[in-house]
Amino acid sequence: MSGINFRNAQFLISSPSLADCPEEGGAEVAFAGRSNAGKSSAINTLTQNGKLARTSKTPGRTQLINFFTFDQSGQQRIVDLPGYGYAKVPLEQKKKWQKHLSTYLYERKSLKGLVLLMDIRHPMQEFDTMMINWAAEAEMPVHVLLTKSDKLKRGAAKSTLLQFRKSISEANISDLVSGQLFSSLKKEGIQELEEVLNRWLSLDASTEN
Repeated sequence: MSGINFRNAQFLISSPSLADCPEEGGAEVAFAGRSNAGKSSAINTLTQNGKLARTSKTPGRTQLINFFTFDQSGQQRIVDLPGYGYAKVPLEQKKKWQKHLSTYLYERKSLKGLVLLMDIRHPMQEFDTMMINWAAEAEMPVHVLLTKSDKLKRGAAKSTLLQFRKSISEANISDLVSGQLFSSLKKEGIQELEEVLNRWLSLDASTEN
């Protein structure tokens, strides 16, 4: 079976809350990360469309849930979740978002996996650990992108990846959590990400669940 042509990505819908998501059906993969993790840049690099996911100089400005699809049927989707960790948002709103995210991870049947983005210079922050723990409890596969890997020398980047994999192994969740290096600037790690997404978004696999 041929893989998804990620260059065909097109905007599907924006939802102000998880309750307004498109109807269940098909398969989707969510992208999540702290506001400075380079999430929009990674989506734009994957799709070779610099304007698909909005990048902002102001962290946390985009607070809508954005759905993108790769064909007219809308059955294979990636979901851009709002960046988390922006300082100017009130605590109550952050708590509300935690509840929304938890509900989404546990209850969204179309969700086949989570791509979690972390700045390689600041991996495993509180939000990252929380997301991995939630996903593990929900038995949801997670693929971590250690973004901006070009900011470190090659040896240091590989060392950070090995340390991440070691921590996942020690937590006994390596069957659910994988990771890789990724650089939007250098266009590195795209093929590895595509392989994961093709596997998770396979409609043949989604109909078996």
